[in-house]
Amino acid sequence: MKRIYILFLIGLFAQCSSSDKKSDSSMNNIVLTDLSGNSVSLDLYKGKTVFINFWATWCKPCIMEMPTIATMMEKFKNDNIVFLFASNEDLNQIEKFEKKHSFGFHYVRVDNFEALNIQALPTTYIFNSQGELEFSEVGFRSWDSAQNIELISKIVNHE
Repeated sequence: MKRIYILFLIGLFAQCSSSDKKSDSSMNNIVLTDLSGNSVSLDLYKGKTVFINFWATWCKPCIMEMPTIATMMEKFKNDNIVFLFASNEDLNQIEKFEKKHSFGFHYVRVDNFEALNIQALPTTYIFNSQGELEFSEVGFRSWDSAQNIELISKIVNHE
């Protein structure tokens, strides 16, 4: 029993580790709705960098990551980038979380979470202004670090 638990922990750690590998996910494959239940077309963001963070209200690393994203967002508030926070949870749960935390994020519900093959949370996708996946990562990241600000800046500025 102890071996199974250790193998489980090793597998969990491996899934939550960071990676700069690009995924096969396409921005067109992501199905979102706003908190009113209306469809959100990612076509609205053509010509913009799109940062999508997949998270859950029960995910401690997701919640720990959020303040660093909020700080990073402030640095890019005048840039051509959109930040979306997508959960597959019930809309009421997401709304309750939004009211409890004052991040000012654009929360959405991802309707096809399983089809995206997201293995662990948090997961972040960054699409460039042409809608191409430029960056994907599974696991916690301190988004307000100088290295990550530079990463986002390069994507936004097409460097």
